[in-house]
Amino acid sequence: MAIIVALAIAIMGFIIAYQLSKGQSKKRKYIVWGITTMIAIAPFLSFSIGLTFAFIVRNGWASMIMWVLFPIMFLLGLILLLVGVVKGKGTETM
Repeated sequence: MAIIVALAIAIMGFIIAYQLSKGQSKKRKYIVWGITTMIAIAPFLSFSIGLTFAFIVRNGWASMIMWVLFPIMFLLGLILLLVGVVKGKGTETM
């Protein structure tokens, strides 16, 4: 049940980020997706992947893979955010 809730929160994060970035400039899209990745996607997706992997291999310690996945996804979100903040004035939209 916890896996389903975590996946639902991650999917809602994807949907909300898509809605917030639709029709915006590239700079705004980078900022929105960076914040969403760090706050909504990285923790919940790494949690659900870790628990799913632990269930598959039947070893509770295997869920510690989430401690590796979370910082990687968080850093990707931070890079997206910093690219959006540092990027020049974005007038074109995608």
